[in-house]
Amino acid sequence: MKKIVLGTAGHIDHGKTTLIKKLTGTDCDRLKEEKKRGITIELGFAALSLPNGQKVGIVDVPGHEKFIKNMVAGAGGIDGVILVIAADEGVMPQTREHLDICSLLSVKYGIIALTKADLVDMEWLALVTEDLQKTVKNTFLEKAPIVPVSAVSGTGIDKIVDAISAMVANIPERPSSGTARLPVDRVFSMKGFGTVVTGTLSAGKLKVGDEVEILPEKVRAKVRGVQVHGNTAETVTAGQRTALNLQGIDKTRISRGNLVCHPGTVLASRKIDIWFHHLSASSRPLKNRSRIRFHSGTSEILGRAVILGQEEIKPGENGFLQIFLEKTAPVFPGDSFVIRSYSPVYTIGGGKIMDCQPEKHKRLAKKTISALEILKQGSLQEKIHLFCQQADIRGTDFHQLQIRCGTNEKKFLVEMEKMLSQNEVVQFNKNPRQAVLASVLNDLEQDILKLLQDHHRKNPMKMGLLKEEIRTKLPKQTHPKLYSFVCERLLKNKKMMLTDEFLALPGHKPRLKTGQQTLKNRLLSLYKKSGITPPTRKELVEKIKADEKEVSDLLGLLTREKTLIKLSEEIYYEKTVLDTLVQKAVALMDEEGQLTIQRFKDLTGLSRKFMIPFFEYLDRTKITFRKGDIRVPRKSN
Repeated sequence: MKKIVLGTAGHIDHGKTTLIKKLTGTDCDRLKEEKKRGITIELGFAALSLPNGQKVGIVDVPGHEKFIKNMVAGAGGIDGVILVIAADEGVMPQTREHLDICSLLSVKYGIIALTKADLVDMEWLALVTEDLQKTVKNTFLEKAPIVPVSAVSGTGIDKIVDAISAMVANIPERPSSGTARLPVDRVFSMKGFGTVVTGTLSAGKLKVGDEVEILPEKVRAKVRGVQVHGNTAETVTAGQRTALNLQGIDKTRISRGNLVCHPGTVLASRKIDIWFHHLSASSRPLKNRSRIRFHSGTSEILGRAVILGQEEIKPGENGFLQIFLEKTAPVFPGDSFVIRSYSPVYTIGGGKIMDCQPEKHKRLAKKTISALEILKQGSLQEKIHLFCQQADIRGTDFHQLQIRCGTNEKKFLVEMEKMLSQNEVVQFNKNPRQAVLASVLNDLEQDILKLLQDHHRKNPMKMGLLKEEIRTKLPKQTHPKLYSFVCERLLKNKKMMLTDEFLALPGHKPRLKTGQQTLKNRLLSLYKKSGITPPTRKELVEKIKADEKEVSDLLGLLTREKTLIKLSEEIYYEKTVLDTLVQKAVALMDEEGQLTIQRFKDLTGLSRKFMIPFFEYLDRTKITFRKGDIRVPRKSN
C-alpha cells in the first residue's frame, strides 16, 4: 500500500475537525483550550482506513487567521488536501489563503468538501458551488470533485470517502531513496519512553537503531522506537506520519521547526537562494530588503528578502531572492516554502529553494541571474559544474556538493564519475573526496610555473623556490591539498623539478651574471683568509662595497654549493675552516667528556659572537647534546 498523508484546509468553523472525526472516529481537538473555545488551535492527527484497505494519515489544521503559521507547518508534509467550505457561508478569507498556501507548497491533488449541506436548500447550494468553481479556477483544484456533505446527518459521507479513495489512487508515492527528513511538528515526553517527536517524513526512510541529527541545533540522538498510525514499526518511509522515540536527548532540546535527519545529510543556513512567486492577490509589490516571515518545513523564521536582478517583484510576477534569516534554518534544495509579510501578517508568496549555502551575490549582476537559472532548470551536471566553478581554488567536498545539488548519493556519484572520466573535474583528495574544475587546476598549474619563471629571471643565482614559498605567493583561499596535488602532478609530468628541496623549471641551473664570478671569488677568498673569525653579513657588504641583495644571493649560492656553511643569519664559515673547528671540539670532548663555552674559548680564542652560533650548529647537526650549560657527545647520550 502507498504511503500517503492528506491535510485539511479551510476557514474557521467550516467543519474540518468535525468531518475528520466523522471519517476516522478521532477528535483532533485534544487541547483543553480547543474544547473550551470550540476552535482548532494546534495541528491534529488521525488515520483514515479506506474501503480497499489503504490507510492514510490526515493532518487537521486550524482555520483561524491567527494560527496560519500552524496551518503552514501542517500543510508542508501533505500529498493531497481536503478543502473544506461550509455551504451556509461559502468562500471566506482563509479559504482563499489556505488554497494559496497549498498551491505554493506544491500540493497537486485535492477534493472539495462542501460541509453543512443539510443547513441550506438546493438553490443556495448551487449558488455556493458556482462561486466555489470560480474561486478554484486556474488552481490545482480546478477539476477537483465538489462533494456536499453533512458530518451531523451523515449525508454524503460515502461520496466523500469515494472521492478520497479516487484521489489517493492518483497520488504518486514519494520515493524512499531520497535524503531522510522529518520536520518536527510535535515534541513531548512519555513515561518509560522519554522524548518523542512526531511529523511527516518528507523523503527517505528512518529505522530503529539509526543515529540521527536534530537541526539546526546539531545535536545527536538514536532512534529507539518507531510508530506509524499508532502501531509499532521497524521502519518509516517517505509519506508516512510517524512518532519517533529518541534516545539520548531531552525534549527541551527539540521544538517544532527542528528537522530530524541522518547526520551530515542536510545543511543548516542563515542565507538561502530561492525562486519566488508573488501571489496575484497580494496588495503591493515586494520591495528589496523587505522584512518577511519565512516558512519552511514546520518552522517560521524572520528574515529579509534581497531581490536579485530587479528592483521589486509585483503581484503575479516571479523572481529570484536571496533570503537572510535571523536564525539558522535546515533547508534542502527543491523543497517548497511560503513567505508571509512581517506586519500586517498575510501570505504574499512562495516557491522553491535553489541553494542552501550560497555566496553573497552582487544583486543586479547578470552572472548572478545566469547561475540561478542553472539551479532552477539546469541538469545535475550543470549544477555540479556551477558549484565547482564557484568554489574555484578552494575546491569542493563531494558530500557537500551532493547536498547542495539536492540529489541522492547514487545519482550524484554516477554523474560525478562521468565528469571525472571526461576530465571536466579532477579529484585532488581521497578522504574526504574533493574536486576542482579541470580548468581551475590547469590555471593554478600555469600560475605556479609563471611564478618559477619570474623567479628564475629575477634571481638567476638561486636554485628555485621552496614549496612553502610558492604557496605563500598564491591566493590565500587555495586549498592546501589542492596545492600539494598540483605540485605532485607538475613533478610527475616533468613540468617542474625538485633539487635539494627547491622547486624549479626543468633544466634550470643557477648562473652568474657578468662580473659576479669575480665577486664570488672575492667573497670566498675573504672567508678563507678570515679563518675562524669571519665577517658578519653586514660587515661583508661594507667591506667589499657591493649591493646587499647581490651579496645575499652569492652567499646563498656558496651555501648551496656547500663551500660556505651557514651558522646563523649573520655568521658563515668557509667549510674547511669549520671542519677544523669541529674536529677540535670533538677532540676536546673525547679528552674531557664534555664541552663548555669557556673551555673552548680558552682553546681557540673565539669570542661569544662566534662561539654561540658554533655551539648551536653542533647541536643542530647532532654532534653534541646540550645539558644545561655544557655539551656532551650525542653518541654517548
